Amino acid sequence: MCPAPVLRRPVSLGTVSWPILRRAGYPPEPAGGMLAAAGIGAILSPPTLGAAAFIIAEFLQVSYLTVLGYATIPTILYYLGILLAIEIDARKHGTINAETSTRSARKLLLRFSYHFLSLFVIIGFMAVDVPPFKAVVYAVIIQFGLSFLDREHRLSAGPLLKALAQGTRSVLPVAATCATAGVIVAVTTQTGLGLNLAEIIVAAAKGLTDNPTVVLILTVVLSAFAVLVLGLAVPVTASFIIAAVIIAPALVQLGVTQPEAYMFIFYYAVLSEVSPPTALAAVATSAITGGKTMATMWQAWKYTLPAFLVPFAFVLTDNGAHLLGQGSLIGMVWTLAVSMLAVAALAVVTGGWIAIATGWAERLLCVPAALLLLYLAPVTIAAGIGLLLVAVVINLLRRQKLAGATEGSATS
Repeated sequence: MCPAPVLRRPVSLGTVSWPILRRAGYPPEPAGGMLAAAGIGAILSPPTLGAAAFIIAEFLQVSYLTVLGYATIPTILYYLGILLAIEIDARKHGTINAETSTRSARKLLLRFSYHFLSLFVIIGFMAVDVPPFKAVVYAVIIQFGLSFLDREHRLSAGPLLKALAQGTRSVLPVAATCATAGVIVAVTTQTGLGLNLAEIIVAAAKGLTDNPTVVLILTVVLSAFAVLVLGLAVPVTASFIIAAVIIAPALVQLGVTQPEAYMFIFYYAVLSEVSPPTALAAVATSAITGGKTMATMWQAWKYTLPAFLVPFAFVLTDNGAHLLGQGSLIGMVWTLAVSMLAVAALAVVTGGWIAIATGWAERLLCVPAALLLLYLAPVTIAAGIGLLLVAVVINLLRRQKLAGATEGSATS
């Protein structure tokens, strides 16, 4: 079953953005990767997240707003990684400003901003403990009323029936998937298969070593791989439900808290849409840009790399809970700052640019720098910052040397 709701985001984004990117001089493959990454970013980001976020709230018996708090800092890190990758690509490919003939964004926002009210209405209703289904129904009714503010696009009888029909068709794959996933979850829970599979994952890790830290690391790696493989075959919501029942107990058994375990699984369920060899979101955007499919997949992976590594900080480090908005404000601020440095180091690794194009030395230094920074321990942070500074100094010296050579040749 194709995860249509997930693919619709990058496709909708691509049809609007690709003509502008093409005029700016963006190559098809990097553009397709960026559009795929930005499209799935909507599922990872407040204020709505994906449907799996509602399931997380149900599993943990917390409010939806609490789940939004879990996702806030990871969202900042995710889009920071994309922005840095875009900036690096723009410098490498020599892109130019693309002229558009539309009105200014400010005027358009002032004119049509009421279309976004339904999103905030849903959050507002849930903040006062209105059940999600009722909140959505109320938001739809309000949006129907607001549509009459625009004569051209008001939902009269014809457009309303068309919108209802399209909404019904869109919900069918999701409903069928959730129903099937519910059967799988019920079978796994009632038979005890879920707990047995969790035991198998932990036993596989313990079969290689007795060190508790290494066992946790191996279990997390195996869990991430399992969720990615599961997500290649089924949509995000279904893969999350199945993995939450089967894999979350293995992580909790090793001391990971439930919010950390569920958010880890949620991220990897979403990232399966940009993971080779299928990467359906990248396949969809490559069809729009005309780029090579495999090359677009790897570009999407490059843009989303921070999202693959940051969830490991949730479950492997003592301070990872700060990234989920848990703990003191000071703790959240310093972990965010350190993680932003780690994301910048990852951008250097994948993009190959600091002040000028990097050599192999800078990239090799930034790999351990990013990993050490993401471990969020004082000793590893100091080591990671040191390696990152060395990489920056080497790159600046190379730029100075190149500038001197250029001036010398111009003089002669």
